[in-house]
Amino acid sequence: MIELTAIGAARTVTGSKHLLTTSRATVLLDCGLFQGRRQESFEKNRHIPVDPQRLDAVVLSHAHIDHSGALPLLCRAGYRGPIYATTATRDLAAPMLLDTAMLQKADARHIARLIERGATDLVPVEALYDEDDVTTTLSQMFGLPYHRRQSVAPGVTATFLDAGHVLGSAIVVLDVEDEGRTVRVAYTGDLGRHHLPILRDPELPDGVECLLTESTYGDRLHGDVEKLGEALAEVVNRTHARGGKIVIPSFALERAQEVIYELKQLRGAGRIPALPVYVDSPLTVKLTDVFRLHPECYDRSARELLLHGDSPFQFEGLRYVSSVEDSMAIDEDDRPAIIISASGMCEGGRVLHHLRTTIGDSRNTVAIVGFQAAHTLGRRLVEQRREVRIFGLAHTRRAEVVVLDGFSAHADQAGLLAFAEGVRDRGSLRRVVLVHGEPPAQDAFARLLGARGFPTVDVPAAGQKIRL
Repeated sequence: MIELTAIGAARTVTGSKHLLTTSRATVLLDCGLFQGRRQESFEKNRHIPVDPQRLDAVVLSHAHIDHSGALPLLCRAGYRGPIYATTATRDLAAPMLLDTAMLQKADARHIARLIERGATDLVPVEALYDEDDVTTTLSQMFGLPYHRRQSVAPGVTATFLDAGHVLGSAIVVLDVEDEGRTVRVAYTGDLGRHHLPILRDPELPDGVECLLTESTYGDRLHGDVEKLGEALAEVVNRTHARGGKIVIPSFALERAQEVIYELKQLRGAGRIPALPVYVDSPLTVKLTDVFRLHPECYDRSARELLLHGDSPFQFEGLRYVSSVEDSMAIDEDDRPAIIISASGMCEGGRVLHHLRTTIGDSRNTVAIVGFQAAHTLGRRLVEQRREVRIFGLAHTRRAEVVVLDGFSAHADQAGLLAFAEGVRDRGSLRRVVLVHGEPPAQDAFARLLGARGFPTVDVPAAGQKIRL
């Protein structure tokens, strides 16, 4: 018996957890945090519906927190087995998980202070885990290079291929043997796009019979990658003419580095004014340092920049900010500027403080450069809500909000379809399982796959088992 169970990222895009079970082994693919409404997220994250004592291994596709952020919870609950990831993902996990633990404590303290000052519509929150839990988790992680076949559990071997999504991201190819039956399963994690700056394009696996694939943008197409710079330049120039600031909520991993890289090109070409650019995220600073350690993940153009001593992540007027005092000084300065700050869905971190001070001024712009999950502040901004809540308090939004979806590191519908058809052409694909997507996107993509001749397409709900 070989089964897949969708535990998280089932009919939603956060909290990725997928369980592979056989008569001899149990392997968890990803262990991410659910993101959304504060109290709902806390309840869903606090209890992981996996018995840590029965797990043989965890295989991690990449370091984004909605795929990795619940690992310390799993280890806190008693899991002591191996966690396999690429070497770059292993290096990224240390600062990302430590930052998540510290953010949880900081947010809990801030909410507690608001309650003490009389906020009656807030409830106390508590951190899900601490730095000691992260340290335990990191001690169990093993970094593997791409293309190396590794036995991870009895009858289960894993091979990482480049997913082209973020630094170190992997398509996990699993060869599963059980009671004389062998199945090759490929799990995309988050699938990247072709021709994005910095990273290589996604690779195609051979001989896959079951494809477990994300479907975030299964119902829509992105703008052209080639027009990324043009769209960003328009936003910068328009806001600068108003005398405003551009706040870019950005995932600290990959998206921030891509925006920095694009701004470097625009500044070099004289297409935008010489505004100060602040990268106000201690985590982004640390992750950018990790980027410099892994040129093996870069595409040719980014590698050539490094070879000639020109960092893709540095230019005149760019400042990386770590201290709280320097972060606060950005908001006290009324002059036009570009502020890149985490978190990408506006659910925590310093970007909330920048939004709090800029959201009410019509001169300013909030530029959204990534997918925003339902019930997050980022999604409410995308929906052009006139009133939004930041740290639990209502604010009237007067700032312009623009969505630059060309920056998305997820494959769109065309990219997902091309990948699925490529996998089918290189093997004997019998089944496609859609995860990591909201219902409209998944349903549209499932219909498209059916029309293109894919024999079995599953869209599992949370807890649903699929026998392979």
